[in-house]
Amino acid sequence: MTAPEVRRHVDADILVGDVASALLDRLEAAQARGDVPHVGLTGGSIAEALHRELARRAPDSSVDWSRVVFWWGDERFVPAGSPDRNSGKARQDLLDHVEVDPANVHEVPASDEVATAEEAADAYSAALREHGGGSFEVLMLGIGPDGHVASLFPGHPALSARDTIAVAVHDSPKPPPDRVTLTFEAIERCRAVWFIASGEGKADAVSRALAEGGSVEETPARGVRNGEIVWWVDEAAASTLP
Repeated sequence: MTAPEVRRHVDADILVGDVASALLDRLEAAQARGDVPHVGLTGGSIAEALHRELARRAPDSSVDWSRVVFWWGDERFVPAGSPDRNSGKARQDLLDHVEVDPANVHEVPASDEVATAEEAADAYSAALREHGGGSFEVLMLGIGPDGHVASLFPGHPALSARDTIAVAVHDSPKPPPDRVTLTFEAIERCRAVWFIASGEGKADAVSRALAEGGSVEETPARGVRNGEIVWWVDEAAASTLP
């Protein structure tokens, strides 16, 4: 198990700026050594702010966006045009503003494209096997007030999924109820996992995730323990840490 690194920031704006800088630096370094970096995006308000900041900085960066491959840690199983789709928001805030190669953007199939969330999970798993390159350079994840990560919720059967990349999630305690998520095994294949948390509403979950004791069943974010793990938090989200 790897001890996570915690990077604390005064407020959400500084947090977003520092994460954007670190990600751009990491993508530039990966490309400089000849790699085509794979990045896992997430949803939520802090991710949306990060995506907008990346788009704003893109013209001054040396990142070749056509040589970055994009994935998602989880997705809501809703129609392709739904505002609930993480991928739709990421396109609106980032991908539509940089020179991406459409072939390098791998979305989870939507509910108007396949019949069930299980089919979507199988198709996404197959895409990762074919195009995933073995691991992500960075997977960015949020954390819910209940400690969930991606769409791995407390007490949910998906927490114990093994020997698979992505699984369907039903009866999510947070709407919409049907989702597709990467499993812990898939998440731990990433070179780096970056948790991004902002606001007092995340403070209890952050402290439980980083506590010495506790269970993954109660706080799923505790289930990510291998590899390079960084928690990017503002002071509000870190307010109950030691």
